[in-house]
Amino acid sequence: MSSENTTLSGHNGSNGKKEILKEIIRDLHRGEDMDVLKKRFADLVKEVSPSEIAELEQKLIEEGMPESEVKRLCDVHVEVFKVSLEGQSAPVVPSGHPIHTFMLENRASESIMDDISTLVDKIGNTSDARISADDHQTLIDLLNNISDVDIHYLRKENQLFPLLEAHNVSGPSQVMWALHDDIRALIKKAKEEVSQEKISDAIPTIRELIQIIRDMIFKDEHILYPMSLETLSESEWRKVKEGEEEIGYAWISGVENWPDQTVVIAQAEENSSGDMLSLNVGRLSSEQINLLLNHLPFDITFVDENDQVAYYSRGEERIFPRSPAIIGRNVQKCHPSKSVHIVERIVDEFKSGARDTADFRINIKDRLIYIRYFAVRDADGVYKGVLEVSQDVTDIRKLEGEKRLLDWK
Repeated sequence: MSSENTTLSGHNGSNGKKEILKEIIRDLHRGEDMDVLKKRFADLVKEVSPSEIAELEQKLIEEGMPESEVKRLCDVHVEVFKVSLEGQSAPVVPSGHPIHTFMLENRASESIMDDISTLVDKIGNTSDARISADDHQTLIDLLNNISDVDIHYLRKENQLFPLLEAHNVSGPSQVMWALHDDIRALIKKAKEEVSQEKISDAIPTIRELIQIIRDMIFKDEHILYPMSLETLSESEWRKVKEGEEEIGYAWISGVENWPDQTVVIAQAEENSSGDMLSLNVGRLSSEQINLLLNHLPFDITFVDENDQVAYYSRGEERIFPRSPAIIGRNVQKCHPSKSVHIVERIVDEFKSGARDTADFRINIKDRLIYIRYFAVRDADGVYKGVLEVSQDVTDIRKLEGEKRLLDWK
């Protein structure tokens, strides 16, 4: 029997609503008409808020529903809510508040996307699309500019999502992170097509990119941000604020302090008593240990035996973004869904004692990054966690011969 006529009657409570969502997802997978699905979804959401829908979506993931399917449901969710939500105002928060900063960046990205759309419309969308040298360079510059949306998403992933997860709200981080990665992939694809002057291929890619970023803005401002404001306390928002500058901002500068007093980045307190910590070799104060770790020529991150992030170094130039909000976060949630299985395998192998190291090499902006993982064990061989070491080895690979003399000038 088709589920097309399913209504809320006879489906009271969370379980009933969840079953309706499952039926809609199954029909999405079977390719049922979107207008029919939107009508059924609209019937459901008459009785639930966006936050409740997010909670139901999260429960589906917890029960084993592939998040790729829930991500497709999220698109239907937004389409249904658009009519009712477009008339509502975006959240009103003080200048300098993290949500205010996110929205400033959204406005900046919309301006860039308007310029991209205008240029794409000028070029056209024909199989033999042509582009002048000037327009080609402008399009390259605009795509490079919109690429900074990655910074915007990194702050969401590393600042906002961990605190929502602390309130058992993990659905947004799982589904939205996957959408962020879709956008990153589209940006990379568009830039490659434009650089290779495959303009007829690039135009539809760019149009898709612009639409998915705009949809993400809508999801953020009408669902994620209001839900986050309802969920997080002022002290938690201060914690979000504290780590912003470590990751950086997209397209904006001169972000105001919030609250009124100057925001101080959380730091290890100076050991004013002069107490020293005895190590295997030597003795150091907590201040000296902190300075030493932050002056290492590579990044380190330590995950404890409970799979929680316990520490990361704060050197001058980090390779991968980190912020105080990830401390205490489950390491599996610090990675996009497509790579979680790799993290889990490394941790499982380390815990079992089957392996002690793992390493990877990746290219980021023409720099070769060497990433190594080490199992940390105590004197009795008991597993105590994982040490991650990330290092830019681009210049090291170029070294040849010896250098025995100081060449300072």
